[in-house]
Amino acid sequence: MSNATVSNLGQAAASGSTTALFLKVFSGEVLTAFEDAQSTADKHVVRSISSGQSAQFPVMGKATASYHTAGNEITGGTITHNERTIAIQGLLIAPTFIAKIDEAKNHYDVRSQYSKECGNVLAQTMDKHVYQQIINASRAAAVAPQAIGVQLTDADFVTNGASAAATIFSAAQKMDENNIPENDRYCAVSPAAYYQLVQTTNVINRDWGGKGAYAEGEVLKVAGIHIVKTNNLPSTNVTTGVLDGSDGTLGGDYSNTVGAVWHKSCVGTVKLMDLAVEMEYDVRRQGTLLVAKYAMGHGILRPDAAWEIKTS
Repeated sequence: MSNATVSNLGQAAASGSTTALFLKVFSGEVLTAFEDAQSTADKHVVRSISSGQSAQFPVMGKATASYHTAGNEITGGTITHNERTIAIQGLLIAPTFIAKIDEAKNHYDVRSQYSKECGNVLAQTMDKHVYQQIINASRAAAVAPQAIGVQLTDADFVTNGASAAATIFSAAQKMDENNIPENDRYCAVSPAAYYQLVQTTNVINRDWGGKGAYAEGEVLKVAGIHIVKTNNLPSTNVTTGVLDGSDGTLGGDYSNTVGAVWHKSCVGTVKLMDLAVEMEYDVRRQGTLLVAKYAMGHGILRPDAAWEIKTS
């Protein structure tokens, strides 16, 4: 009896590695899952660097005006300068190992689901880090030329949509008073608070200028601020582990945190190594090791553009 001719699904052009195509598919699925699960990517400042362990972000204050006295020399005014430094937190990885014998026995594909999970966990970790730094920015001390952040208290924020909307309006007012740009303002809330807002008629009623849909269960804006529904807002006292960062600078006590309002300029991310995937078959262990990874850092840029919403 002759041997069967094998069609290797992962082989490119019928030659070379039998897993060449799997890596491309796996990488693409990880990237797609990462982008789908991430809610902060376009809502803060992101900068890529080719080398180094940190990046500096320039900070400039505002110009001043004065009346001129005829005959006096005009010598110029002073604009305060400073900088913020954001350090890379190290290499964050999401690995998985697939045994060849298990994959051969299995009757359904696991790689696509594994790739999705790897992308999801990295996206959610990045989101959590960014939200933590937004809250930390609202608690940060003033560093010239910037003012301090702000905390708003609303004990009913999660359970009362009208109260939550009023608090968001209060944040918008304070942003205006601090001359924060009106574009690129965001508010992150939990699903519980989000659906309370949906049920608040004046938030979504178009006759009142609302934007959203009761039937679709969505709120687009409140007080000109984009509403972001997320499970990644911090809600515990973070002192150790991945969420605290490799150098322990990303954590804080978020036990009373229920929301955050910020402008895009509030926090920044530095990318040293963007999301990438590696795959290698290990003959010694008779299986394939797949690793999704990135090297980034997240830090405070502008404290006066951040508002924490807390219950007490």
